[in-house]
Amino acid sequence: MKTPKKPPSTQDLLQGLRGDSGRMEKVIEASLRAQDDGKYLHWDKLRHMTPSSGLRLEDRWLALKIARARGLRDLPLLDKHGQPFRFGLPDPVSELLHYITQNASGRIGVDDRAITNPDTRDRYVVRSLMEEAITSSQLEGAATTRRVAKEMLRSNRKPIDTNEQMILNNYIAMQHIRDLRREPLSEALILELHRILTFKTMKDPDAAGRFRRSDEEIRVYDDRDNQLLHTPPPAEELPARLAAMCDFANEKTPGYFVDPTVRATILHFWLAYDHPFVDGNGRCARALFYWSMLKMDYWLCEFISISEIIRKAPAKYARSFLYTETDEDDLTYFLVYHLEIIRRAIAQLHEYVEKKTGEIRRLERVIRASARLNHRQLALLSHALRHPDAEYTVRSHRASHNVVHQTARADLYDLVYEKGLLTAGKSGRSYYFRPVPDLQERLQQLH
Repeated sequence: MKTPKKPPSTQDLLQGLRGDSGRMEKVIEASLRAQDDGKYLHWDKLRHMTPSSGLRLEDRWLALKIARARGLRDLPLLDKHGQPFRFGLPDPVSELLHYITQNASGRIGVDDRAITNPDTRDRYVVRSLMEEAITSSQLEGAATTRRVAKEMLRSNRKPIDTNEQMILNNYIAMQHIRDLRREPLSEALILELHRILTFKTMKDPDAAGRFRRSDEEIRVYDDRDNQLLHTPPPAEELPARLAAMCDFANEKTPGYFVDPTVRATILHFWLAYDHPFVDGNGRCARALFYWSMLKMDYWLCEFISISEIIRKAPAKYARSFLYTETDEDDLTYFLVYHLEIIRRAIAQLHEYVEKKTGEIRRLERVIRASARLNHRQLALLSHALRHPDAEYTVRSHRASHNVVHQTARADLYDLVYEKGLLTAGKSGRSYYFRPVPDLQERLQQLH
């Protein structure tokens, strides 16, 4: 990956203006009207653009840096030199936060009954857990297709190799996070999460669930060209750094309000920057993001997969870290990138739910046109499409349609033994009937 070019030092640029009051005045004037125009450009991008009239490229950059500095706030996260990371809330960040708050913590604009309905919500949760488990593992090198991975998770079979084990571990960890959402973040919780994520996948099994040691030299390289991307802080600093991260996650620091989504995003960056483990840091960082969002009651995050979006352009993900590290610890770059990923994941969920509800509406029209089903069976199947875990009995069907026992029984038996659309079971002396798991596919075949 082509690494971004490091910006010129702000201090060096200011030093270069000493004695040139005319240029200094132009830079100060430009900084008062400097805007990011919907973007938060890094020097690596801006240096290829034509500078504004009367300003050198370096002067334009300095004016932008002065304007940005007015809104930056220090974080308790320190870089390897003891300097604080900082972040701002420019227009791109504020707009994305507004969208996420509207769509992830309250009612959503799509047909949200599909994911708030107790009969269907678990299926959407399981889908998102699978997608996140698979794509988060693939980001870390798991070489398994989605089809095979989903088959393993759905059938509950044992993994056949390390790639499948990594995906299963991610799936278990994501389920565990849902149970831990009310727990405060602690070193023990982080180590437990890492232990789950790396079970049977580490070259050194003893490295699971513990911090890296000083004799374990860890560097982050680009897998494609083996280029060094990141050198994490020394191992001996990790206990103190992770304690500070837990205080931040538990809202003990800093001494000002931090938007919940911003806090969760910074947690993602923080653990990835500190890189406290021999392996599994990326998966653990993304898992902490989910933990923090669910802790803050951003309930829709149960249904989205950020890794599914990140995997489509992994170089942009890496570059968002590098932009922050190369430009004086300005974490706003990572915020802009990560918040856009969340927005796209939410939009993708909207599209998926709309697609599924549209499929159900089309199937309802199809089965209503079928001459092979009577109106009572059509009503039951329409209900079953929207309530896949529903249970029916001869008595309930009889009461719903005001028919005699024999007619109700004939309707249900026909759907079981002739059409194959329901399954039959027995509890005590009573029979019950449920939709087959692949009801939609069978209805299409029936038509």
